[in-house]
Amino acid sequence: MKGNGFKLEQVLNYRCEIEKMRKQEFASAKQDFEHAGDRLRREKERVENISEEFCHRQGELESIQEMRMYADFFARKREDIRNQKDRLDQLGNIMNDRRDFLLDATKDKKVLESLKEQKTKEFKLMMDHREQTFLDEISIQKKGTKL
Repeated sequence: MKGNGFKLEQVLNYRCEIEKMRKQEFASAKQDFEHAGDRLRREKERVENISEEFCHRQGELESIQEMRMYADFFARKREDIRNQKDRLDQLGNIMNDRRDFLLDATKDKKVLESLKEQKTKEFKLMMDHREQTFLDEISIQKKGTKL
């Protein structure tokens, strides 16, 4: 729209920037969530491997102290896994919140984009109408001079 331009262009630009910022925040939260999930998976695998090792070595253990070390290790790992699950839940909630913020920012931007598109169409229709009126006037004037 060359004539008067879109009056809310600055607001649209601001909303585009907000959307970009929300996308970055969501991507960061998603990455944190995925890293925490990977860490939890690795911890579970490690405990599983050591549990298998314990089962195979159970008959070879010579003292109560060795058994206690395994028991303490498993207790500590259960606590670590529980803490990691809690952390994963927190990060999942943060990720969901940021997804909601991103959706809101996208909706706000889309509203302004559709308004801009509508104003552009209106402007184009008005210009087409003016051009047609001008061409009709020229046509009438040419017919008038030939008579």
